[in-house]
Amino acid sequence: MKIALPTRNNSIDDHFGHCEYFTVMTFNEDGTKIIKKETIESPEGCGCKSNIAQILAEMGVSVMLAGNMGQGAVNVLKQWGIEVLRGCAGDVDEVSKLWANGRLVDSGEACHQHDHECKH
Repeated sequence: MKIALPTRNNSIDDHFGHCEYFTVMTFNEDGTKIIKKETIESPEGCGCKSNIAQILAEMGVSVMLAGNMGQGAVNVLKQWGIEVLRGCAGDVDEVSKLWANGRLVDSGEACHQHDHECKH
């Protein structure tokens, strides 16, 4: 199981499309322990118009833990088979542990700042 987190300074970046990089964590088979942690450079521009969803999907990422994200980006990630949980905040290691323990749910709130740019 692999998860991705839009990151800035080792914390969840509030704005998916403009994060510094993505942290990708690989968990053991029962999802209780991080066995690998890597970073992927963030592409320029709006997240839903970049190829980041494809890159992450090809790496085997199945979940995105994000702070804020427009509906266009959510749709693109879902098209690539990546589940999105919005409303996450804080240190990426702590957020990933909360997720592994089943303590995170999607806030359902979308960023509307860029919806006009990212409709699909």
